[in-house]
Amino acid sequence: MEIIFLGTSAGVPTRIRNVTATALKKQDGKAWYLIDCGEGTQHRVMQTPLSLHRLEAVLITHLHGDHCYGLPGLLASASMAGRRHALTIVAPTSIRDYLEAIQATTGLHLTFSLEFVAVEAMDASLRLPDFAVEAVSLSHGVASYGFVFHERGVESRLDTERLDALGVPRGPDWGRLHRGEDVTLGNGTQIRSEDVLLPGRPARKVVIGGDNDDPSRLEAACRGADLLVHEATYTEAVVERLGTDNQHSTAAAVAAFAQRLELPNLILTHFSPRYHDNRQVSPNIDDVEHEARSHYRNTLYLARDLETYRLSRDGEVIRMGRS
Repeated sequence: MEIIFLGTSAGVPTRIRNVTATALKKQDGKAWYLIDCGEGTQHRVMQTPLSLHRLEAVLITHLHGDHCYGLPGLLASASMAGRRHALTIVAPTSIRDYLEAIQATTGLHLTFSLEFVAVEAMDASLRLPDFAVEAVSLSHGVASYGFVFHERGVESRLDTERLDALGVPRGPDWGRLHRGEDVTLGNGTQIRSEDVLLPGRPARKVVIGGDNDDPSRLEAACRGADLLVHEATYTEAVVERLGTDNQHSTAAAVAAFAQRLELPNLILTHFSPRYHDNRQVSPNIDDVEHEARSHYRNTLYLARDLETYRLSRDGEVIRMGRS
């Protein structure tokens, strides 16, 4: 599984960081999923191997512009590139109103349909080709959500003990069952593939949060998760100086939460543009990292634009470098 950060700045872009957008894909697949779509996201996509023809769904966490202003342009580009098949949009209901207003006022006509799922109405997991997705309500100035991605299509193995107990002889029938086909034995007994298949490994689980000043809102969702991706807009020192956190999380708050839940992997993103990437200037991005590391002892990364992070089948996150 791969996470590609297309934008990691909060509010406005910087010279090296665009506003928020994150791509998620199965490592062995071509389909991908976009979480948030700040202005300029389509430019970032062009700097990666990702194709708008292979985009399966766009999930918007909330209505602030640094998370959604890039959506009309991305859809227009996909249309001009000849996309024909439908695209799923999972978002607050007002996003549909926003897109309809853009279409009505700018003459935007799409060559594909949009299948809109109102995130407020999601009372069960949404089944997408590679993931089952759940939404979690967060705490921010407007309604904001996190998304929980449960891996689907995990490779399976045969339950050999059950096959022997059912009297299925070793041979071609075992192969058919492993491929997901049902078989009928010579004596007329029907064997369903789903009854004799076991998962070859645990399905991976990734939680990607929107803007949120209360990481504990994700506690239930993070139980058993392999990776949490969460905003860390500020450090505690800056919040103290500002006198407000603007309903965002500090690196300390997210890291302490992740440590309490013993999450194995944490990636921080959505950094205030006041944190320079030049280490000679203060405040800088090292301040965010030092604060997080003082509270969290497992695998930690601070996301960088256009970098890919790979979640292996055994749950290890590795920074792979720029796309």
